[in-house]
Amino acid sequence: MEMIASTLQKELMTIIMRELNDPRLVGMPSITRIKVANDLSTADVFVTIMGTEGKQLAALNALKHSAGLMRQRLQKTLPMRTVPFLKFHMDENLKKEMGVLDLIEKAVKEEDELKASRGGEPENTQS
Repeated sequence: MEMIASTLQKELMTIIMRELNDPRLVGMPSITRIKVANDLSTADVFVTIMGTEGKQLAALNALKHSAGLMRQRLQKTLPMRTVPFLKFHMDENLKKEMGVLDLIEKAVKEEDELKASRGGEPENTQS
């Protein structure tokens, strides 16, 4: 399934970049991962989109609206008997990971500021 998902990801990115002319597609959507059902009936396409939440939602809706067209293009270009129906989703896992990274960065910055306010003395690290 990974090979199919990888092929779908590559082909879909090409279609999105070259063939979709929807004005809602701002913030260059990026496909982070694809999960293909075992029976190849559906493919969950997870995307990230830059921009405000409103722009992200508009771009996601544009992708959902174009799913049928993209599936037709895939049927013409891929040597598969059945091309899965495409379901687009925002990649919430990536959002969570980015949030955790932001929190870590903020904590490190606060610690550095605290050290600087104490005169740059190293912490007492006795066990």
